[in-house]
Amino acid sequence: MSTLHVDWTRCDGHGLCAELLPEVLTRDEWGYPLARRADRSLDVAPGLEEHARRAVDLCPLLALRLR
Repeated sequence: MSTLHVDWTRCDGHGLCAELLPEVLTRDEWGYPLARRADRSLDVAPGLEEHARRAVDLCPLLALRLR
């Protein structure tokens, strides 16, 4: 299973990642991504890895990584 990592020094709260990966992320009131799960993990299920890669590739500030 892959894990999504947010580089908070780069993230500017555009919110595109949460729109592309709503199963894993939601947004706070300023647009910054938050983990949707109660345990705050950013684990990406195998069936969602393609969507996670797309979110990483389209992040305007390159603030996401998939590990």
